[in-house]
Amino acid sequence: MTDPLLTELLDLALEAARRAGALLRDGRPADLGVAATKSSPIDVVTEMDIRAEKLITGYLSEHRPADGFLGEEGASAEGSSGIRWVIDPLDGTVNYLYGLPTWSVSIAAERDGERVVGVVEAPMRRETFHAVLGGGAYGNGEALRCRPTAPLDQSLVATGFNYVTGVRAHQAAVAQLLIPRLRDIRRGGSAAIELCDVAAGRLDGYYERGLHPWDVAAGDLIAREAGALTGGRPGRPADGDLTIAATPGVFEPLQALLEELGAWHD
Repeated sequence: MTDPLLTELLDLALEAARRAGALLRDGRPADLGVAATKSSPIDVVTEMDIRAEKLITGYLSEHRPADGFLGEEGASAEGSSGIRWVIDPLDGTVNYLYGLPTWSVSIAAERDGERVVGVVEAPMRRETFHAVLGGGAYGNGEALRCRPTAPLDQSLVATGFNYVTGVRAHQAAVAQLLIPRLRDIRRGGSAAIELCDVAAGRLDGYYERGLHPWDVAAGDLIAREAGALTGGRPGRPADGDLTIAATPGVFEPLQALLEELGAWHD
């Protein structure tokens, strides 16, 4: 990587994610409390979410005070440098709350609106994923590549479910129709990790409705740099209606099937 700015952004993202991951791993109180709710009482914001985001934004602001922010737990600043950090301080909050290991810290950097750096730190899996635009994707320092293409009916695909009951019920109905046409479905509970698992060749594909920019900013770049295709509904980028990441041969048939099944609406 020859661009010194991208090198700087990657180094900062890696260190911020490492620090936040250590805070979340080592500082998790036995009586972990709920500070607020998100979209429903099931979808919680823990005290540790907020602490982790403050740690990340504080560290990045110390080194790059002119940058902007977009964070899940409320961090928002325009900035004047052309760089914006998109942060999910704790992706997989419910897993974390229950003591399950599938949770992560996700940090991406955008330059003039284009994602150029992505880092996903998964402390309980002892894994750090990162990518730089045009520079490939890496897991614990080893180059990543998505799986060779398989037929859709032999593909392992992950998904996630919304915490709003009505939305989740439709998502379950879509999954019920989808399962017989795949090898199987997995549900891990962290969009950032699912995207990295596509990059690492552990999944053939992943889709989910209702994600936000901070859920996918880093993982999307990592998946693409590992050779996967990403997007949303046909002809559209990934967005809140639908996010898809898959190996090149699986992406189009999976996208077409999800469109047919109405995976993008209630």
